[in-house]
Amino acid sequence: MAVILGIESSCDETSASICINGKVINNEIASQAIHEQYGGVVPELASREHQRNIVPVVDHVLKHANINANELDGIAYTRGPGLLGALLIGNSFAKSMAASLSIPLIPIHHMKAHVLAHFIDDPKPTYPFLCLTVSGGHTQILRVNSPTDMIILGQTLDDAVGEAFDKAAKLLGLPYPGGPMIDKLAQEGDATKFDFSKADVPDLNYSFSGIKTSILYFLRKEVQKNQNFISENINDLAASIQDTLISMLLEKLIQAAKQEKVNQIAIAGGVSANSRLRKVLNEYAIEHDWEVFIPDFQYCTDNAGMIAISGHLLYEKKAFGLLSDSPLPRMPF
Repeated sequence: MAVILGIESSCDETSASICINGKVINNEIASQAIHEQYGGVVPELASREHQRNIVPVVDHVLKHANINANELDGIAYTRGPGLLGALLIGNSFAKSMAASLSIPLIPIHHMKAHVLAHFIDDPKPTYPFLCLTVSGGHTQILRVNSPTDMIILGQTLDDAVGEAFDKAAKLLGLPYPGGPMIDKLAQEGDATKFDFSKADVPDLNYSFSGIKTSILYFLRKEVQKNQNFISENINDLAASIQDTLISMLLEKLIQAAKQEKVNQIAIAGGVSANSRLRKVLNEYAIEHDWEVFIPDFQYCTDNAGMIAISGHLLYEKKAFGLLSDSPLPRMPF
């Protein structure tokens, strides 16, 4: 039996989790509300909040799982990618604790952990499967052959879809984080009301910089004619923007499934919490004879549960790290 402590600190969530023999026992997340007033994550403030939160968060999950620190078999932590200062806090804490307990360190790639979050709860996908990984910093279609064998089939050539959601929300005057607000407002809107141009990108790659520009120019033009245009059409705008972005994502996913001849389809990352994306993906599952896997909401955003289960899977393969490993803000996939 392996007892793994997972630690996540890549951005503005301080999180810890205990995984016992492949079962995630808990998933504690301390969010940082301080960034709301700035409209985005401030790296220096994120680092300070991680310093404040990491000890009580780790202490809480150990007590909740009724585990003493000396019963741990390994510590999994996010090595990257992420904000350097934020990563340093989690990296330093994990290394210090592992060294004091003389147990292995298990460095985890943040985006791969999002994919492996599908192995926390049942039903679990079988290999190979495709995973659409969508977040504020990444948009990728992956072929997942094993926990250590993931191939990028396509990815964004510029901005991530999560960034496009947040930028659009900002243009609509919505508070940060904007993606969830667009999702909420869109439920009362007409997705066919407004059209936005979609980039024609070859292969399985994406581009979201053009759609952001399209939305900006459209709003600027309409507001010149009617200063109340956004407030009068906020629900329809949210629904139209959301529908455009989701259709861009799924058009490529359909293409990838046909190309790879794989019908096990998963989504991961913060944007996978979007209710419209989940609904449409389940509709596509019927239409294309897919078996779809969507993580529980708490494992979509940044969390240590996905780090802990990744740690368990890599512990079995003895894929350990070194105390000399440094955090990698741009950790290669």
